[in-house]
Amino acid sequence: MLLLRALRAAAALRPPPRRLLSSSFAASSSSCSPRALLPPPAAAPPLARSLWQLGGGGWRTALLRPRRGSAGGVSCGCGGLHTEGDKAFAQFLTDEIKEEKKIQKHKSLPKISGGWELEVHGTEAKLVRKVAGERITVTFNINNSIPPSAEEETQEEQKPDEQEPDLTSTPNFVVEVIKDDTKQTLVLDCHFPEDEIGHEGEEESDIFTIQEVSFQPTGESDWKDTNYTLNTESLDWALYDHLMDFLADRGVDNTFADELIELSTALEHQEYIKFLEDLKSFVKCQ
Repeated sequence: MLLLRALRAAAALRPPPRRLLSSSFAASSSSCSPRALLPPPAAAPPLARSLWQLGGGGWRTALLRPRRGSAGGVSCGCGGLHTEGDKAFAQFLTDEIKEEKKIQKHKSLPKISGGWELEVHGTEAKLVRKVAGERITVTFNINNSIPPSAEEETQEEQKPDEQEPDLTSTPNFVVEVIKDDTKQTLVLDCHFPEDEIGHEGEEESDIFTIQEVSFQPTGESDWKDTNYTLNTESLDWALYDHLMDFLADRGVDNTFADELIELSTALEHQEYIKFLEDLKSFVKCQ
């Protein structure tokens, strides 16, 4: 009995187990979390900012800098993209414009003899002449007026030492004859046959032909398809000759046609140079 009491007394003098300390610590965790006693971990910076810091501020620049041989580019502030290809393109256009201006024959459009007045609206030109109660107009457009065969023959027949032949604009043109006392306009659609162009020695040959003839209401811009149109391919030659004489009496003859070709060629070349200048400004963003 004495031994049992001694053991109990010794047990009473032992310090409390660690579990009791943990329990008392947990009891106070309502006001302070155990993790709050530890220093908080450093917050990880955002990914983009980390890449910027690692790159020393040059990461963004590296993305904008095109790789060698790539088509990348940067904006000049105008909102457009400019590449090395654009720069080379603009330089090419600059040289091309200089060369075209060197070979340009007419700095201003040539005039048509016979009292014709010229009106130009972009690529469309109108010649107007008034004679004894009649108003004659000739209208043409220089778009697609250079025959494709001319360029093909130039490449095939040209020798290394020869200069390139001049391109000639031969547009289709429409002749309108309006009489003061009528409400109808006689309309003649004309064109330049390829095999007749440049035959200056053949005085009797007409360098232009009439394709179609019709009557249209005077003063109306939209012609009616319901009006009868005469095709000259199956026309009696005597009637066709009278139509050609009718035009010649009103100043539309071979001389007029030659001057129209010269005017159309000058206008086409002028518009081509203007197109190159506009294209250069567009590419260069001026």
